[in-house]
Amino acid sequence: MNKLFLLLLSSMLFVACGKKEKEGEEYNPSKSTTETTPADPSSYDPKRGEGKFTTVDLGANLDQAMATKGEEVAGVKCTSCHKPTDEKLVGPGWKGVTERRKPEWIMNFITNPDPMIDKDPEVQAQLEICLVRMPNQGLSDDDARNILEYMRKIDGVK
Repeated sequence: MNKLFLLLLSSMLFVACGKKEKEGEEYNPSKSTTETTPADPSSYDPKRGEGKFTTVDLGANLDQAMATKGEEVAGVKCTSCHKPTDEKLVGPGWKGVTERRKPEWIMNFITNPDPMIDKDPEVQAQLEICLVRMPNQGLSDDDARNILEYMRKIDGVK
């Protein structure tokens, strides 16, 4: 009786674990489950990225309090993959990022990486080097802005 029960249970688990996400579609763990339309690179703005940030006002001087908060958040959410130098860890190093990218692009990428990874040719080229897709960390707008200020500090803004 126990052998029959175990065989039945094993069969049920095997069938349940083998299901595809949708009938006729293979499971792809890197595909966003909330994505409903294919990526359209022609509508992508490479200067600001894709997301809600169209302008980000930066002060001429570094906001030290924001940079400190950004460093704390980065220590929890970012530094397992990114170094504050130009050295690649899992993802690229942050040194120079505020010189290469506009603040709107950085804020949109921090808060909304999936569509930007799907559409931005430079990010796709970086993905080929790093081989790991940046996950959406679910950061608040304030956390993202603080991280941006920390990135500015890394790049020498006083």
